Amino acid sequence: MVITTPLKKHIINQLKAGDKVLITGIIYTARDAGHKRMIEQLAKGERIPFNIEESIIYYVGPSPAKPGEIIGSAGPTTSYRMDDYTPELLDLGLKGMIGKGNRHEKVIESMKKNGAVYFGAVGGAAALIASSIIKAKVIAYEELGTEALRELYVENFPAIVLIDQDGKNLYEEEKVKYRTYQAD
Repeated sequence: MVITTPLKKHIINQLKAGDKVLITGIIYTARDAGHKRMIEQLAKGERIPFNIEESIIYYVGPSPAKPGEIIGSAGPTTSYRMDDYTPELLDLGLKGMIGKGNRHEKVIESMKKNGAVYFGAVGGAAALIASSIIKAKVIAYEELGTEALRELYVENFPAIVLIDQDGKNLYEEEKVKYRTYQAD
């Protein structure tokens, strides 16, 4: 399925755990330090550096771009490190996250409450993923280096729906299938 950003409700309604997608449009990058900084800004009553409504955050700290390249290696980072910050961002309108690894139950409950999805990007495919990034620019926290917030324009960014808005979790479903297979 091909989807475009912003991530509208009618798109989210169609997405089910296990669906393979190609994402085109603007997504944002943030990792641990960037998330912490955004939450600190919100606590001070300040706005975060981008319009979070209907947006997607990709959990990545890309390596520096080589001369003539748009971005360096851009593979996903483990998502659970953002779990303490995620419910607040979901309450503000964040609709999608891209990373790897399972999420804490509080994040899944917040996704269900706010109608959001969690996409997985394949770890180890950083060069392939980087080839789908057409434009990249730092938009905030430049002093954080690879963890600075970036705005990316992507075309056909490959991902899979790991957890849908109903809380259906591909990680849990596949564990059950594996256990069933082992029992046979």
